[in-house]
Amino acid sequence: MYFNYSNPWMIGLIIILIMENIKNVLMTRGGILGLVLTLPGLLVAITFHEFAHAWVADKLGDDTPRRNGRLTLNPLKHIDPYGMVLLLLAGFGWGKPVEINSNNFNRKITVRQGNALVALAGPVMNFVLSVAFSIFYALLIKNAGTFLYTTSGLVVMSALEYTIVMNVGLGVFNLIPLPPLDGSKVLMVFLPEKARNWYETHQSMLYIVSLIIWITPLSTMIISPAISSIGNGLFSLITKIVGV
Repeated sequence: MYFNYSNPWMIGLIIILIMENIKNVLMTRGGILGLVLTLPGLLVAITFHEFAHAWVADKLGDDTPRRNGRLTLNPLKHIDPYGMVLLLLAGFGWGKPVEINSNNFNRKITVRQGNALVALAGPVMNFVLSVAFSIFYALLIKNAGTFLYTTSGLVVMSALEYTIVMNVGLGVFNLIPLPPLDGSKVLMVFLPEKARNWYETHQSMLYIVSLIIWITPLSTMIISPAISSIGNGLFSLITKIVGV
């Protein structure tokens, strides 16, 4: 996803959102600790999300991400400073967008299908990561013994929990079918022509709808139940498979 923060009003929005959340995050011991433990999972979630966009575009024939140095797991290549700060302090944000040129896609699929595959790659990667870290988490519970009750063990387990939740959340959030989220490009493949034309014509209006959702409790009302359901269901399934 990509959020345009080049205009002064966007900078103002970022400042307001941070100021509204900074007391809850930084004024308590738990908030500070949570901030620290969230950081590794956040870096992993964003880095792999953006890398997945770049990798799929490259496989479809577009070398733009490769030329821009985005086919890497170096977080510095994928982190957007504003998006990172907002994710830490306001609960939502974004990574540095991967630039692609859909005209370079091979002709085995349409440009619209190619854009959808590139967009879908990010959320899918986050869901894959959430499964992988859930398995690791369950294996630690089963085999780590007394380590789980040490300070180091508690820190590791908490960081893993944040990583799982962060990846589930980023995956769910980006599948919302509104611009500039990845779900909007996926939706375009399935819309009939008349609906697709309306959708493309009203991109600016839909962008505003996205903004309203992000800065109001609507985002929590929409996303939190889905994150909780997916996260709990995933952990329940993994623990049964691992035998915890």
